[in-house]
Parts: sequence; structure tokens; C-alpha cells
Amino acid sequence: MSQFRALAGVLKGGRVGGRQWLRGCVGGGGGGGPTRRWVDPRRGCSSEVATVPSTVASSSSYVEEMYFAWLEDHKNVHESWDTFFRNIQASSPSGEAGERRPSALLQGRVLSHSPDMAQKVVEDHLAVHTLIRAYQIRGHHVAQLDPLGILEADLDSFVPSDLITTIDKLGFYGLDESDLDRTFQLPPTTFIGGGDTTLPLREIIRRLETSYCGHIGVEFMFINNVDQCQWIRQKIETPGIMQFTNAEKRTLLARLIRSTRFEDFLARKWSSEKRFGLEGCEVLIPALKTIIDKSSAAGIDSVIMGMPHRGRLNVLANVIRKDLDQIFCQFDSKLEAADEGSGDVKYHLGMHHERINRETDKNITLSLMANPSHLEAVDPVVQGKTKAEQFYRGDAQGKKVMSILMHGDAAFAGQGVVYETFHLSELPSYTTHGTIHVVVNNQIGFTTDPRVARSSPYPTDVARVVNAPIFHVNADDPEAVMYVCRVAAEWRTTFNKDVVIDLVSYRRFGHNEMDEPMFTQPLMYKQIRRQEHVLKKYSDKLIAEGVVTLQEFEEEVAKYDKICEEAYTSSKDEKILHIRDWLDSPWPDFFTEEGEPKSMSCVPTGLDEEVLHHIGQTASSVPLDDFKIHPGVSRILRGRAELVKNRQMDWALGEYMAFGSLLKEGIHVRLSGQDVERGTFSHRHHVLHDQEVDKRFCVPMNHLWDNQAPYTVCNSSLSEYGVLGFELGFAMASPNALILWEAQFGDFHNTAQCIIDQFISPGQAKWVRNNGIVLLLPHGMEGMGPEHSSARPERFLQMSKDDPDHFPLIIFTPKSLLRHPDARSSFDDLAKGTKFKRLIPDESPASQNPAQVKRVIFCTGKVYYELAKERKRQELEKDIAIIRLEQISPFPFDLVRAEAEKYASAELVWCQEEHKNMGYYDYVRPRFLTVVANKRPVWYVGRDPAAAPATGNKSTHLNELKRFMDTAFNLSAFQGASL
Repeated sequence: MSQFRALAGVLKGGRVGGRQWLRGCVGGGGGGGPTRRWVDPRRGCSSEVATVPSTVASSSSYVEEMYFAWLEDHKNVHESWDTFFRNIQASSPSGEAGERRPSALLQGRVLSHSPDMAQKVVEDHLAVHTLIRAYQIRGHHVAQLDPLGILEADLDSFVPSDLITTIDKLGFYGLDESDLDRTFQLPPTTFIGGGDTTLPLREIIRRLETSYCGHIGVEFMFINNVDQCQWIRQKIETPGIMQFTNAEKRTLLARLIRSTRFEDFLARKWSSEKRFGLEGCEVLIPALKTIIDKSSAAGIDSVIMGMPHRGRLNVLANVIRKDLDQIFCQFDSKLEAADEGSGDVKYHLGMHHERINRETDKNITLSLMANPSHLEAVDPVVQGKTKAEQFYRGDAQGKKVMSILMHGDAAFAGQGVVYETFHLSELPSYTTHGTIHVVVNNQIGFTTDPRVARSSPYPTDVARVVNAPIFHVNADDPEAVMYVCRVAAEWRTTFNKDVVIDLVSYRRFGHNEMDEPMFTQPLMYKQIRRQEHVLKKYSDKLIAEGVVTLQEFEEEVAKYDKICEEAYTSSKDEKILHIRDWLDSPWPDFFTEEGEPKSMSCVPTGLDEEVLHHIGQTASSVPLDDFKIHPGVSRILRGRAELVKNRQMDWALGEYMAFGSLLKEGIHVRLSGQDVERGTFSHRHHVLHDQEVDKRFCVPMNHLWDNQAPYTVCNSSLSEYGVLGFELGFAMASPNALILWEAQFGDFHNTAQCIIDQFISPGQAKWVRNNGIVLLLPHGMEGMGPEHSSARPERFLQMSKDDPDHFPLIIFTPKSLLRHPDARSSFDDLAKGTKFKRLIPDESPASQNPAQVKRVIFCTGKVYYELAKERKRQELEKDIAIIRLEQISPFPFDLVRAEAEKYASAELVWCQEEHKNMGYYDYVRPRFLTVVANKRPVWYVGRDPAAAPATGNKSTHLNELKRFMDTAFNLSAFQGASL
């Protein structure tokens, strides 16, 4: 920045000595007769000059034609030719000055110099155009972004060589100081001229510096859409465009007062409490309110937000407008919890609130999502909820519902889910039509310096992958911040694409208010302690401008302080913490007045025979005419038709029945995940593709009934963390929908473990958050190796609370059973009056004479079919009963007890194909012992303990299977054994 200040004196100076007799586009021109100007001033001269052949430019007739046109009227030619001819005429003998034809002197000078002159002018203009482009591309590298003035925002003190930070750098373009007062035609790719089409080089550089090297740095030239680039140039370069009325300035000041004094109040009242305050970036509050104001004016009436913990209480108070007394009472250690669940710390909680936007006088609903300390994990959840609200409201272009995501600089650069979320932004089934990202750039991550925390110049570089413009702005310049927020909101409205605002700020205290930052950042925090608060800077500025008086400012401060004091007094009356007051996604018609679900019983879900046949026929046909499907798909559809004819169904057809019947009742079904349209195992084929017409496809499920609910089935990006988070957010919006995420293999859900551990499992307990997400996890030990065998059921069971009201549905789905001839059901199993079977009892001859049964094997999943096959082979169907648990958690105590009592004299065995330290054994064993009151042992049959979930060797896999099958049917295996 010092280089620019050194240059400022030269740029503001007068005419520089040297040869200034040639300006503009000498040599530019074209055909059309002597009375027409040769260059269109709006298009610039470089392209026109380039089209003039050198033979024409150097010919006598060409020069004479230009000269005669100039003699007739100096305005007939470009001003560069006007200057040239004036200089020639001024240097001519007095007798030649008035001649009506080119004099010998004129001809000699023109014909001897015009080719070189023309080439020089062209080169100089191209150089200036390149200079303008250099500022547009790289001006942000030298912008004055750091409020502290000690770091370069891009972590690099290197100044690009093509930016004119010193006079000698003009040489990079073949120019020198003598060219500063030459006038140049501006290209169509800049707006620095305002109403002028030409400017002196000195002014060009000054205006570029003002636009790109001040308190705003813009990255946008990587965008591959010309119209979008031009739009940004116009917003950034137009002279005087960043203007605010006095009323707007006063509003900004009032919002800054609230933001600052809120943090000051908390610091005074609870000086030893963690609150993760906003000090150092107080401008975030007016920034968010400006975005919301502009978006509301454009028609947005619902904004869904996600953010980390820093500044959350301030956002709740001054953006969402949560009652201050409810915030303050959170600091009371004696506050008792009234709702179910364990609750969460105050700086993780969310809120849902509908209010009037004061600037637009329109209703607006604001939701701030609750989220854990796992930074950025909330990003896809917010996007999913936003997409759901857009879907249910028919907001196909995102004109009513939008999302705002706030980030920290270290997390934005370091967390991979940010990248995953960005890559959902343009996908048809996942786009929310533009998200405004606001990075609170503290220039530090906890104690880690950004120079060792990221490899990219900026923390925001990840956004470049989706062509999102990035506006870096000095957070100590509130008006620059407000202008950038205004532009960002307009960008989202205009283009429905993501945009990033990088608030380059600082963190006045440590990671939390109890932390000592001087241990690791001594120089930074010495400067921070000297740093004047932004409120003081801005209030002094407005007072100096006469926008407000000192008295008015002090009255506004006192007014808000009084509001806080009154709320503090009121908060002391709060004795009970109601977590429901902090709910971010209410389900208003799903619960009773007491907050309990209206119905959680297992109701009958059977269907009429004609409905089953209708769905089955649709599932086995192509509803569009002249639609050619693949022969392999035809074979699958014929197989389905045969099943329907025989009143049977396999897994894929059963899934069709379930989804189709819900659609008939008006319940939306959404299935998302990797390759779900076809299905990993080529069993589903819910999307049919015309084999002869590109991009022509058909979803038969959407052709069941005229007034059915829509069915959404969508292949996702190759992401688990981001996509599961997205679907979780989607499921949050409404209880009247079935939202499913299917893993390609169940094993792969562990890359989304954060969503499972922090949102799905504890969400109800922490935040009283309701969700109906369903996870489909293909699972089964089939010799496919350690990464294609286990969905890790033990992990889900460990997280279970055994409460049917509070746990989502995790289904361990089949792989080989998709085509197993015995893994089929009759239409009778889905007939009217039937319902889900939590336990399937034995139906072999053993069930007819239970007193003679020697062993009862309890199991779940695929292993049943291997057990049944082996039992039949060994002719033990009268001696051994096999019972299947279809629901593991909540544990079906009542049904298991009935079976144990039925086979009172038999051994009880739990058999699983998973290793002993995995699968279900550790979960079911204590529950079985509870059922039998610890009076009968429960023996284990299965694979031995192991570190890996499965072997990668086929022979070993089969040997393991044979070994535990032998144990399962050896009726003397446990004689004399002890547990």
C-alpha cells in the first residue's frame, strides 16, 4: 500500500514533460467517407486499428482523406488525429498553414511517421487495456484489507509486477512517466470512465486504484460468464457508486451500536463466562441485516441461516430478534431444564422467528440452525432445509426462500464439507439457487496462524470452484462492508448463484473470553490492544460529517443500554429453561399441546389388492410411448410383471409398493444418494433412459395417479458427509414426507459419521429437534472384503436410547438377497390390515411342537437364509427353531419374551455373521438376559473378534462361515460350557 501512496502525488500532479503531441488512436479508422468519424468511441480503438491494413494506414490517399475531412470540420476525425494535425500545422511555415491540400511538409511528416505512429498508438492502447485488466484480476492483492495493518490478507507481501505501485512499473507496459497525461480510449470491459469514453492514463490508474485497491478487494475475473463479469465491473468501477444517504448512515450506526453494546453488556455482566463474542467483527450484525433488507425488498420472505458459535448470541439478539431476557437467563447456572433431553450450551442453540422487516415493511421468517462445535457441519443441513422449503412452497427459482451461511476463516479453508457443499450448489436436485456466504475472517484459527493453516492465498479460495465472486472487505470500514453486502444480495437476486463476502477483521480476545492469545500471537494482540473500536471510528466520522450529533449518538447508546438492563432484570424471573423456545424447525401439526407426538403406535399399513396390482403394473412397464429401454431393463421389468402375476414381490418391488402407496396419500418421497436411480446392485431402475434419445428419461413412479405427490429420486455427487447432511436438513422441514438417503455400500456411511454422531443421534436430546430421516445401508458379509461388508450396526446400536419416539430409522438393506429366490413376500403380507413385523417367528415344523425343540436361534438379516438352508440340509427342522428380529432397537422385549416362553426348555442362541465385537451381540445379549431374568444363558454363534470388519480372502470367508454354521447346528456345542 505504501507504493500506492508514493505514487499518488505523481498521479495527482500536472502535465508531465516530454513529447505529448500524439494522443489516442492516430492511425485508427475505417471506410465510409471523409465526413464520418473513424472510430466508435464506445468500442475503443484497438480493434478498429487492428482491422486497418498497414498498406492503407501508410498510403498517401488515406492520409489526404483524413486531412481533408479534418479541414472541413475538426470533429470529423478522432481527437487523436485532431491533435496530430494541429501539431503538424502548428509546426508548419505560416504560408502553408491555410492551404486546402496537404503541404509538402505535412505529406513528408505524415507519410514518414504514420506507420510507426499507428503501431505505437495501437501498442500503447493495448497496453493500457492490459493494465486495466491487470487491476481487475489482481488488484485485490494490494487492497487495504487488514484493519490491523500488519498482515496481507492473501498471506503474501509480493506485489504483482503489472500493478502500477511505482512509476517505474509503467515500463512493464512499454510506457513511462511522460505518458501519464496522454488520453486513451477506454475498452468496453471497464466502467471507470463513468460518462467519459477517454481518460488520461493518470486518471485511469487513480480510478482503478480506488475501485480495486482500497478497502474492497474483488476476485471475479475467473468467472467464465462475460455478462456476470460486466455486472460486477459496473458495481465496482462506476465512479461515485458507493454512496449512502444520511438516513442509511444513521441506520448503519444504530445497528453498529446494538452489535457493539450487546457484547459490552455481556462482558460487564458475565466477565468470567464463555460466550464467543463478536468483538473485532461487530460489523457482522449490520452486514447480515443489510443482506436481509435487500433480499426482502427483492421478494425473499424466508431466510435460513447457519453459523459457528462466534457471534451467535449477538445474531440471535439483533438479527433474529430473540427476546434478550431469554438469552440472558442462559447465563444463570441455577436455571432448571424443563423439557426432555440433555440440552446444549447457549452458543450452539438455534431459533425460528417470524417478524416484520422494518426496512421493507414485509413479513420475513428467520431461522438460525442449531449446530454443534464441529465447524461447517451445519452447512449442508442448512442447504437441505432451504431446498425443502423451496420445494414445498413451489419456489422453483429460489425467489422466496434463501440461505445465508456464516463461516470462520480457518474452518472455511480447512473443512472438506465446505467443498462438498459448494459442489451441491449447481446440481438440479440440490441447488438452492444461490447462497450468500459470509466469512468472519479473524485472521487466526484458535491459536494457529493462517500462514500455517492453509496453502491457498485466501481462506475463501474454495469458492472459486463454482465461479462464485468473492468480495474481500476491510471490516473496519462499515460503509464498504454495507456496499459489498448490498452488491452480494443483488448478485444472488440477479443470477441465483453463490457469492462470498470475506469480512477481514480480527478477534479482540482469545478463542474464548477466558483464553490468553498473547501466548501464541504476541505481535497481533499488541496491535489489537491499541486498535480503536470500529464504533468509535464510525461515530466520529458521522459526527464530523454532520450526519449525527454527539448528543444523538450518546442517546442511541443509552437507549440500547437501557433495553439490555431491563431485559437483564426480567431474566432473573426465569427459573426454568424451555429448550422448545430455541427450536429452529418446528413441526406445528405433528405434536399435541403437551409436546408429545400425536401418534407413535405401529398402525396398520396394508393395502388393497387392487392398489398393489396397480403399483406393480406401473413398476413393470414404461408409461411413455416410443420410449426404447435397454434389453436388460426389459428383462427386469418382465421379471417384475411375473412376480405381480404370481402375487409376489422381491425387495425392489416391495420398495415400489411402499413408496407408491405413500405418494397416493399425498406424501412426498425423496430418495437420494450415490447411484440410487438405478441402484448400486442394478435392482431399482426408478429412472428409465431412452436408448436412442439423449437426456430423455422417465420416472414411472411419477405416473401412478393423477393427483399423487411428487416422487424425487436423484443421484448425488460422490459425497456422504455433505449429502447426508443435506437430506437431514430436507427431512427437518416437514413430518409429512419420507426422506431417504442410501449409501452405495453401508460401509461408506462412516465418512458422514459427523452428521450421524452430532445431528441424527443426539439432535432430539440436544435441541428438541424433530427429524424423520431414513438411512438405507446395504449390509452383509458376502466375501466382498472389509470395505463392502459391514454398515457397522454396532455403532448405531450403541447410540440408541431404546426410545421409539427419539430415534430415526436405520435400515440395513440387503445385497445378495435382492435376488435370492427365498427372499420374497406374498401380496398377503401387505394386504389390508397388516403392519410391520418387529419379529418373525419360526414357521418350520419346530413351531408345531415347541416342547421338543432343543435350540432356538435368534438372528437378523441375511444369515437367516444360510441358517435355514443348513438346517434343512441337516434335517434338523424339528429340533431347531430360527427366529428373526426385524427390529433391533427399540428392542422388542414383549415379542422376544413370548418366544422364549414358548420354547421354555430350549437353548437360546444369538447367531450373527458379523464378528463378535461387532454387529448386534453386545447390544442384544443384556436385553435377552433381561427377558429371561438372567435364568437362562444366551450363547453366541458367529465370527470371532477381529479388528477389520471382514476378510478380503474368499476362501477365508467361506471357512469362517462353515465354522460358525457347524457350531450353530451342533446340539452338543455348549454342553459343559460356561459364559
